Amino acid sequence: MNSQTAVFSLDSQEREQIERKFQEKVTFAEARKDALFHIFDQELTEEETWALKYMFAYMPVNDLADYDGELFLNHVRQALDIRKRVPWGERVPDHLFLHFVLPYRVNTENIEDYLGILYNELAERTAQLSMADAILETNYWCHEKATYIGSDLRTISPLTMIRNARGRCGEESTLAVAALRSIGIPARQVYTPRWAHSDSNHAWVEAWADGEWYYIGACEPEPRLNQGWFSPPARRAMLINTRIFADYPGPEDITLKEKGFTEINLLENYAPTRTLYLNVKDEQGKPVSGASVRFELYNMAEFYPIAEIKTDEQGQASFKTGYGDLLIRVVKGGKWSELHYKAQDSEHIEFVLDSSKQPSGIVDFDMVPPPEGEGETVPALSEEKIQAHNRRLEEGTKIRTDYEGTFLDQEEAFTLAKKFDLPTERVWDILQKARGNSREIAAFLEERSGEYGEWPLRLLESLNEKDLIDTFRLALDDHLVGALSKRGDWDEDTFVKYILCPRVSFEMLVPYRRVLADAYTAADAAAFRQDPSALAGHLEKGYTYAEDLPNLKGKGNPVGTYSLMKGDEQSLDILFVATCRSLEIPARLHPSEQKPQFFRNGSWESAFRLDSQPNQESSSWGQLQLLRDSNASQDTPPASYTENFSFARLEDGVYKTLVYPYGSTDVYDEPYEVEPGSYRLTSGIRLKDGTVRVRFTYFTVRAGDTTRIALTYRETTVDIPVLGTLSPGSKLTLLDGSGADLKALLGSEGAIAAWIEPEREPTKHLLRELGELAEPLDKLGLPIVLIIGDAEWTASFDPASYPKLPARTVFVRDSSYASLSAIISNPAAHEAGYPHLFVVDSQDQIRYAASGYKLGTGKEALQIATAIIQP
Repeated sequence: MNSQTAVFSLDSQEREQIERKFQEKVTFAEARKDALFHIFDQELTEEETWALKYMFAYMPVNDLADYDGELFLNHVRQALDIRKRVPWGERVPDHLFLHFVLPYRVNTENIEDYLGILYNELAERTAQLSMADAILETNYWCHEKATYIGSDLRTISPLTMIRNARGRCGEESTLAVAALRSIGIPARQVYTPRWAHSDSNHAWVEAWADGEWYYIGACEPEPRLNQGWFSPPARRAMLINTRIFADYPGPEDITLKEKGFTEINLLENYAPTRTLYLNVKDEQGKPVSGASVRFELYNMAEFYPIAEIKTDEQGQASFKTGYGDLLIRVVKGGKWSELHYKAQDSEHIEFVLDSSKQPSGIVDFDMVPPPEGEGETVPALSEEKIQAHNRRLEEGTKIRTDYEGTFLDQEEAFTLAKKFDLPTERVWDILQKARGNSREIAAFLEERSGEYGEWPLRLLESLNEKDLIDTFRLALDDHLVGALSKRGDWDEDTFVKYILCPRVSFEMLVPYRRVLADAYTAADAAAFRQDPSALAGHLEKGYTYAEDLPNLKGKGNPVGTYSLMKGDEQSLDILFVATCRSLEIPARLHPSEQKPQFFRNGSWESAFRLDSQPNQESSSWGQLQLLRDSNASQDTPPASYTENFSFARLEDGVYKTLVYPYGSTDVYDEPYEVEPGSYRLTSGIRLKDGTVRVRFTYFTVRAGDTTRIALTYRETTVDIPVLGTLSPGSKLTLLDGSGADLKALLGSEGAIAAWIEPEREPTKHLLRELGELAEPLDKLGLPIVLIIGDAEWTASFDPASYPKLPARTVFVRDSSYASLSAIISNPAAHEAGYPHLFVVDSQDQIRYAASGYKLGTGKEALQIATAIIQP
């Protein structure tokens, strides 16, 4: 190709860079050269050639391991063809096409050949629209396909999302970005890595139309662009960013750019910003280059790095962020420095790397989030547009619920169970979780239960709930037959959890068992069973550590890592565990440390680390026993892991949070098995304004010893002011059509009341929280009145979808909004939107109010209700 060629408007320097990086990947992926690069032997156009080279040049390690070239060639050909077909194809600049239309990956989802499928769904219904209206229309389509539900960290693919008809916000936005790209519209997934004022995070979508980027809430349509329930929380964010798998030149602010991976900072489009300027020196006053600067927020009871930046040759770094507090930690070469940065502090900060031992004792401080802010005033929509939008929401919900009606039902599940003499409720539980994949799972049970009895069901029960929607018979057969052929004499619990179960971490489940078992001779397999550490040593010698992109670490499937003979540390650990299970060796990742272990002689032993770290025998671990605070007041919250406390070990100057189940409350019963080292216990109480009262407790765990540490929280005073009075006169309608009086529903002892919008994510968060709090709320015995206005009502709404709500929950409709209008006159509450949650006492006085999105409002309401009402 000569220097005058202008495919994708690439100049000679850009082409040279792509070619160089492409050749590096060809060399890097030598073990899979034929599977990946044989496509270049076909007749390709210049556009196809350069699109493929561009794609491979910036491809993550796990994608080189897990997928074949044909998948990427099909994706490129469809993307180029679609660009010619859509009416705005020529208006999308080449650089936007390359970075925000062509990419096959959005998040950490499994990659599938989805482009043509989504295009066929959307092309006709968007062909006559403007780009801006096509974005809105695509989101209505997404709403027809899926809605929100909380789930685990593994991101399902767009096609699986459609099959499942629901997913968390990261999956909703993955689907929406894929859908927009399928019709040639530049789109990107946007994240706040962690909220500052509330726990958890959120993801949404930005899409480009005729020269401008707009935002939308994925699968949550609005009648216009740049509108969403998350707009007010976004104004309190400390970082909003997006990831690009390329050397992206901007023009947006670039937070991180290394190894062909770019993070851009979009915060200034949503919130007031300031830039922090850091200067890092050593103890002699010399600049420290290459130091890691971590900007950390309190969230989910840990300090999470929302950004990590390296200092330049002058020891300097800068970061654009919001007007809230940060914990800034600078680390290099075993030395570190840490600062609690407050919003009112100077924007110029100096660090001296002079610490190599952690502090001792207890340190208390507050983390203050950015204040609430008001958004720009926008013209009110006409009643006609509002009604048309509500009709679209209603239609979309009906389309989705009609599809859910095609899932295998309870009667079919019971019939299948009885046919093979399987426990009916257990079979229904599995098939109900499988949702749109239920008939595939049922077919597996039908094909295999006759020969293997209850074992196919036991295999399915060993999987995560999400696995049931995207695992198919080919993989299930491989693991069932492969594991049972090596049943051995293990007890059932050990066999099911650590041999039969194919799930290791958050990798995609694939049929790996036969591949890995056949990789070794019978003699080698016997030797590894005798001494599993020999297998760890074999993998350590034969496989190469390769750093992957931060969010893709540990996502490689075992077959891909095996065939590439390279992987990041976590993916190599997953390969070890999967190989052990394939060879009848019980294995796991340690529950908290996430390090590979095998079971031998009645105990768990840590394998040699595949990154050449020393072996740790189980006898060298220590014990951490948490003690109750004998001086705790009645306002002290019940201990709950990652809700209000966590502990972390100091590793290479950084505190690494140990992994335990979210919300674990049995924290005092048994000691935790942990590695020796320096630890920090973090406890926190989040106040209503988002401020967190933080406490650090530092301690050391020694090998073979039990360290006892009291879990304490800072004292807080619960503020229970009288905020107003709830009007008792509103006339409401029960869902059966009969009338109801608000005062009668609230009763005489007080109540929790909320005006809700059932089809929107913030309300779904609240409903989930109320379900999780059903036991203490039932014990308190208060009525919970959930009120739906006419504009928020959809005929497809079914309270039966929320079977875990407290016993005294009642849903009603409100046509007048008389009570609500009187008590949310505050503009901030109006803009925050639904749900509007209140706690009222026996005199109908409002003692707590919260509007819009914020995790934990259910617990706050319970806390206030408990304090003011005598059960």
